Amino acid sequence: MLVQAYNLMAHAFLLFFLFSCIISTNIHACKQTEHSSLLSFASTLSSPPLNWTSLDCCRWKGITCDQDGWVTRLLLPSKGLKGGISPSSLRNLTHLTHLNLSHNSLYGPFETQFFLSLNRLEILDLSYNRFSGELPISLPSNSIQTVDLSSNHFFGAIPSSFFQQASNLTSFNVSNNSFTGYVPSSICLQHSSPFLRLLDFSSNVFSGNLASGLGKCSKLQVFRAGHNNLSGLFPEDIYNATKLEEIALPLNSLHGVISDRISNLTNLAILDLYFNQLNGKLPLNLGKLSKLKFVTFDFNNLEGALPPSLMNCTNLVELHLGNNNLEGDISMLDFSRLSQLTKLELRMNNFTGTVPVSLYSCRSLKAIGLSGNNLEGQIQAEILSLKSLSFLSLGYNRFTNLTGAMKILRSCKSLHTLCLDGSFEGERMPSDDDMVDFDGFQNLRVLNLAGSNLNGQIPLWLSKLKNIEMLLLGLNQITGPIPSWLGTLPRLFYINLSNNRISGEFPKQLCRLQRLLYEPNIASQADQYEFELPMYGISSVTGIQTFPTQKLYLFPATIILSENNIVGDIPIEIGQLQLLQELDLGSNNFSGVIPDQISNLKNLEVLNLSTNLLCGIIPSSLASLSFLKEFNVSYNNLEGLIPTGPQLQSFDASAFEGNPKLCGAPLPNKCRPNKDMDADNKNNKDEGNGHHQLPWFYIFTALGFIVGFWGVCSSLVINKTWRYAYFRFIDNLQGRLHVMIIIPLNRMKRKLRG
Repeated sequence: MLVQAYNLMAHAFLLFFLFSCIISTNIHACKQTEHSSLLSFASTLSSPPLNWTSLDCCRWKGITCDQDGWVTRLLLPSKGLKGGISPSSLRNLTHLTHLNLSHNSLYGPFETQFFLSLNRLEILDLSYNRFSGELPISLPSNSIQTVDLSSNHFFGAIPSSFFQQASNLTSFNVSNNSFTGYVPSSICLQHSSPFLRLLDFSSNVFSGNLASGLGKCSKLQVFRAGHNNLSGLFPEDIYNATKLEEIALPLNSLHGVISDRISNLTNLAILDLYFNQLNGKLPLNLGKLSKLKFVTFDFNNLEGALPPSLMNCTNLVELHLGNNNLEGDISMLDFSRLSQLTKLELRMNNFTGTVPVSLYSCRSLKAIGLSGNNLEGQIQAEILSLKSLSFLSLGYNRFTNLTGAMKILRSCKSLHTLCLDGSFEGERMPSDDDMVDFDGFQNLRVLNLAGSNLNGQIPLWLSKLKNIEMLLLGLNQITGPIPSWLGTLPRLFYINLSNNRISGEFPKQLCRLQRLLYEPNIASQADQYEFELPMYGISSVTGIQTFPTQKLYLFPATIILSENNIVGDIPIEIGQLQLLQELDLGSNNFSGVIPDQISNLKNLEVLNLSTNLLCGIIPSSLASLSFLKEFNVSYNNLEGLIPTGPQLQSFDASAFEGNPKLCGAPLPNKCRPNKDMDADNKNNKDEGNGHHQLPWFYIFTALGFIVGFWGVCSSLVINKTWRYAYFRFIDNLQGRLHVMIIIPLNRMKRKLRG
């Protein structure tokens, strides 16, 4: 009996379990309409397949249902989905609360009906796709909390009514699209978004003033609207949003003064107003913002001295105030309290004094930018306490003792970038053989000693810098030849030796720079190194500062030797440097013809051969250089027809002037008849093959005369017997000629008289 009772209980429990499973399955089984909608959505994808094969769509990957079988979540971020989908295929998912299709490659129009049908939506994330279209007149529901449409192709203005139902909105991100019109700061005026914490309108085409209203967002923590066309005054009421932790409005045209009221924003950690038109002085009480970590005011019109209170911002990690009109003696400031400071950018201002000794107490410093000021003095050995120092820019000041500075800095083992250009005026290039020991400068990637009128020759110790990638020695008084060992530096790809007094020839070894050779093992080594602070690109032809960048690979592979006294031919080996992008040999004394091998430089963007002694024609193969942006062969002795093609004719006539025998577009002078031109081309081809065809006819004639004349005369001088025999032969020959010619002539005369 007891056994039977146990069996009955076991069967009852099993039946109950099966019944529960059936009930549970029926509860969670998705609705047929939603099953069809999801399959319709999946059918529009080109790849990859979603493998939604089971009958119950609630079991599909990325799908979540509620207890009634309604689909509530569709989460497929970063699945590699591709295809042009119609969002209307999802509009039947009326119970959807979370929709995340971010970081895929989906595209298609943004249909208003789809958007408005999802009236229970809380999270909408379509970021990093290729969706397009305009936004509907309003958000779909009162429940919406997060909207992220960033990094798509949406356009048009954001309707003023868009946020009317957004009573629970906490985050709104439409960055990196093509939205136009005004930034909808009215979102805060309507009291419809009391929980709003993030607004990101950056990288669009918004314009006009920032309207008042942001101060009404009492919980706003992050406000970004950088990379737009905003103008007008910096919004005053933003100082009322006391919860703000980040304000980022870089790359706009905002102007006005930063008010002392900024001290209200005691939670502020990031203040980025880079590249605007802000003026006036920095607020005196800026130091009350004790939580500040990142301050960026580069490229504005700020003036006056740095407020001493700034040194109270002890949490500062980065301070960027470059390219303004700031002034004052910075050696009087006490940086020692900024123990977390890693980057100090004060370049291109009007600061005076010496490098602050207190700066060497900031042991976390990785980058110091002080160039372009009025600083003076010498580099102190205390700088060696900055063990992490990677980037040091002290150029265009009035420092002295370059050799001493280099002997100190060689012990900065973390140093990657050293810019001392425009300082140490008129001193001698450091030439001590022990300048670089076993450890010295072994991690240095960039060395800039340009623009200081340094004299001497290119020192041998540079050959020990095996990691050097950029070497800038232009605008000095360097003499002597270009050393051949430059071609052995394994990582060197950027050389600027312009505006010196360098002589000698172009060394062929320079055509073996490994980083410029088209070899798979070299070209595939993409250098992704980033500078701690921006470096500035310089056009090799115009000399104009072009762009700030922190990425090393954005600098073109370059050889600039212009404005020197270099002689001889341009070596044909130059064609080996197939990764070269800029070649500037202008204003030298190069002779011979333009090597046809330059056409091998398929990546060439700048070619300047102007003001030399080059002759012959412009090789027709140069017309195949399809990436040329700058080209100049003016003021040489070139002749013949300018090669026709899509490239060379696109340049101004000034690129060819100063060559009287050169003709054809874009020059106004027309070419001679084709027959003469063919002869010229043939002559230049002969010159190109042997540089200059020797006048062999005249050479052989001269040799024949020399051999014939001196072959006889030398034998007569040396051998006495031959000499007597020779003169006896001449006497006999003279007698015979008298008998053969003179006597018959006398007989003819007598006959004529008679």
